[in-house]
Amino acid sequence: MTSAQPTPTTHTAAPGEGGGGKGIALLVIASCQLMVVLDITIVNIALPHIQRALNFSTTSLSWVVSAYTLTFGGLLLLGGRTGDILGRRRVFLVGVLLFAFASLLGGLSQNSGELLAARALQGVGGAIASPTALALITTTFTEGPERNRAFGVFAAVSAGGGAIGLLAGGILVEWLDWRWVFFVNVPIALLIVLATPRYIKESERHPGHFDIVGALTATLGMVALVYGFIRAAQDGWRDPFTLASFGAAVVLLTMFILVERRSEQPITPLHMFADRNRAGTYAMMLSLAAAIFGMFFFLTLFVQNVLGFSPLRTGLAFLPISAVIAVGAGITSQLLPKYGPKPFMVTGSLLAAAGLSWLTLTDIHSTYAGSILGPMLVFSLGMGLNFVSLTLMAVSGVPVHETGAATGMLNTTQQVGGSLGLSILVTVFGTASRNEATDQVPKFLAQATPAQRLAFARTHQLPRPWSDQVLAHGVSTAFIVAAIFAVVAALIALLAIQVRPSDLARLQGGMTPGP
Repeated sequence: MTSAQPTPTTHTAAPGEGGGGKGIALLVIASCQLMVVLDITIVNIALPHIQRALNFSTTSLSWVVSAYTLTFGGLLLLGGRTGDILGRRRVFLVGVLLFAFASLLGGLSQNSGELLAARALQGVGGAIASPTALALITTTFTEGPERNRAFGVFAAVSAGGGAIGLLAGGILVEWLDWRWVFFVNVPIALLIVLATPRYIKESERHPGHFDIVGALTATLGMVALVYGFIRAAQDGWRDPFTLASFGAAVVLLTMFILVERRSEQPITPLHMFADRNRAGTYAMMLSLAAAIFGMFFFLTLFVQNVLGFSPLRTGLAFLPISAVIAVGAGITSQLLPKYGPKPFMVTGSLLAAAGLSWLTLTDIHSTYAGSILGPMLVFSLGMGLNFVSLTLMAVSGVPVHETGAATGMLNTTQQVGGSLGLSILVTVFGTASRNEATDQVPKFLAQATPAQRLAFARTHQLPRPWSDQVLAHGVSTAFIVAAIFAVVAALIALLAIQVRPSDLARLQGGMTPGP
């Protein structure tokens, strides 16, 4: 940074300089983060419509979520490193443009393959843009209260993006078409690209190298693992492609660990896992992300396909989740200095498990007010207690220059854990649904008219309400495993997390890691 000098009357403001300029710079950065974050929930609301339009099966539909989160999570750390080496503003612009291009392709998709390719490309754009946006705050805003306020806005946008996505997705799908959940990103991204050179300055470049092999082996290994689970849901565990996929995952992930151990500048600093608390925190995030991704995915299908909710009504139905998470996070932030994070991590995970266990009672007679809302609120409160605690434990005791890597790893485990967990839950759903369909077919044929029997012979698909029963049974069974994920998180918090006196002293003194 240059030292302050008297400003002549002919001075021309540099990008991002001055209160108004910095305000717009923050708006630009926050808009990018909002676009990337809400893309998960905004697409979730459209899933039933995408399924019907592009002929996805329920199990393969999970790839619409996982194709984005796997590339986003797998390349997140590489995206941050790229900004450090090549210049953050330059890389930020590339990420935003790539995200916009992929969004356009997603909206224009005519089949499932085209949409999944676009979603994967969106994840690449998000992985480039999101960490660079966070890093740009450190180069645009002066250290101290100004930067703290900017980080506060960024965090609020990240937390609120999910709720905005729920509403926006409902409005766009109901009033326009599912394709607009992708098209809407294009004008936002173009405005960001136009404003960035004017209001955000370029950062200094730092020497280093790209750990491309590490990033690719990690991402491809996770893709193979997720594909193996989803393939098993459709074709069974003995299917050759299922076994080959799991074998490829083992080879690729083993290569990833070997590459990272030998690399001078690894994309995933493995020494981060040497600390018991951080390793436990990452493991908890894997488990809890699996639970929350599964809850959103299956409840979206249930309330629209079984309860008959419109997309907009679905978005409104999910809004209490964001509100209660915010309440839980606020409570935790106030009480953490006194009690430390461990009680909130244990209690939060148990509440999440309780809410998911409650959802296992879901059936075709369930109603939103009587059967869905209550467990959602319990689950959301548990997640609110966890989010702040997990973030603080991830950076506790980390040197300032590694704080970005520590939080980046937490974000990565969230996305990868969500994708992997969802694939496991989809496998459980697929198996349970097939078994239930086998039980329902004789009951249907015993009551079916000749026309109904003929239609079933052609399509092998049960009509309602038998198909609703199959979906509801599969969903309730998947929630059993989701509840187990949350219980695993509680056990990790109880047995692995050890809050040190230095951690409590830092919280009580109001000290937080610097960016």
